[in-house]
Amino acid sequence: MRKTLGPWSLTALGIGAVIGSGIFTVIGTAISGEQFDTTSILNTPVADYLIHHTALAGRPGAGPALAVSLILVAFVCGLTGLCYAELASMIPIAGSAYTYTYATLGELIAWIIGWDLILEYAGSNMTVSVGFAAHVVDLLDWFGLHPSAKWISPAYLPEGLQDFAGHDIYKAGWHFGFNIPAFLIVLLLTVVLVRGIRETAEANNIMVGLKLTAILIFIFAALEFIHPTNWHPFAPNGFSGILAGGSIIFFTYIGFDSVSTAAEECKCPQRDLPIGIIATLVICTVLYVAVAVCLTGLVPWQSMAGDAAPVVNALKKLSLTPDGHPLHWVRLVVLLGALMGMISSLLVYQLGQSRVWFSMSRDGLLPDVFSKVHRRYRTPAFSTWVAGFVVAIPSGLFDIGTLADLSNIGTLFAFVLVSIGVIVLRLREPERHRGFRVPGGPVIPVLSVVFCLLLMAGLPIITWIRFFGWLIIGLTIYFFYSRHRSEFAGVK
Repeated sequence: MRKTLGPWSLTALGIGAVIGSGIFTVIGTAISGEQFDTTSILNTPVADYLIHHTALAGRPGAGPALAVSLILVAFVCGLTGLCYAELASMIPIAGSAYTYTYATLGELIAWIIGWDLILEYAGSNMTVSVGFAAHVVDLLDWFGLHPSAKWISPAYLPEGLQDFAGHDIYKAGWHFGFNIPAFLIVLLLTVVLVRGIRETAEANNIMVGLKLTAILIFIFAALEFIHPTNWHPFAPNGFSGILAGGSIIFFTYIGFDSVSTAAEECKCPQRDLPIGIIATLVICTVLYVAVAVCLTGLVPWQSMAGDAAPVVNALKKLSLTPDGHPLHWVRLVVLLGALMGMISSLLVYQLGQSRVWFSMSRDGLLPDVFSKVHRRYRTPAFSTWVAGFVVAIPSGLFDIGTLADLSNIGTLFAFVLVSIGVIVLRLREPERHRGFRVPGGPVIPVLSVVFCLLLMAGLPIITWIRFFGWLIIGLTIYFFYSRHRSEFAGVK
């Protein structure tokens, strides 16, 4: 590839990937935590149970200290990003973690990462689609339209559902309902992807601009209405809350590794990659911290539990007060910017998920039908449709916290494997050419593994059980099917 990218181009690429929809959606859960009706070991974060040996009825929120959580997450992403950059620079083609892991660490690890990426992309888009639906409901509310709750809320509600006045609509647990807006947006974008209508670079830049504009408008509009008393106590649940908040909000940083995968096109990867990764994380973290500080200053931190659209709902609450009337229009602008940003994220990551399935099928790890290309549209139509329904159906059934956790643990596990891969390859192939080498020997990869595991410990035990169940299913498919059909097995 042509080596045309410098540090500014890489930073712009990274900001476009990181400024996603998480900051408009899961930030409420990260701030307020989750509180269930009954105490259970399954709902307790791993770290809390290991330290205190007690079951909790949910997990603590970070409160205003989410700003600290965001800085911790950015630090971990910086460590892991450098590891990604080294692996990406070791092979002659650009690609995802699955692609270059296959070329460097072998088929089994590649399968695990590929299977994990499916969970990461799916969980991410399920979370975004639920957040998108919540913002659609807010947009309808802005115009005075109020659809029935059973068609705009998930069938499973771990914390129940209340109306704006605080009255119970549904108790916690399963109920008759389906989140139709979340389901429909995924299927609509699936049709777009099957037909091969992809965003141009200019359209993507417009989407990124709208996302940034929505964030900046919210920050500057909120400054006038902040009540400093809402910041006390700053860390209501101590380090446990900060860790849990970081584990929940980690989802919003998915995409920073797009900087590292452009190693092949850098003018000077040894210099430009660290600059691009660090600049991306610094700029995005400043913006995200500003949102967290403003949001927790606007409304009490406890009031955002289970809210899939906390930013616009905070503006809604304030716009109903006499001195908050100007925020009525600010809320509409932020709503539209958030919706466009979510469509952008959904389109990009839904495309990425289907391409992972396509690549795994082409290597023989999944059935051939997943790599079939549509005769007319020249896209992997079957993979795209399967990926669409795999995301759309759970989006209609589950709440945003459950779905975000699946994305977070999948991403963190992939980061652990990539960081370990750097250490293994340093020992196994020390003389192999590296366009970029992580400085400091094994220190940064080891720290990356440690901090990723620390953030994973902030996730509930039930999330770990679901994740291990996902891995067991994947390994079963690999050992009984994929390993006998892969190109390494000589079938192709």
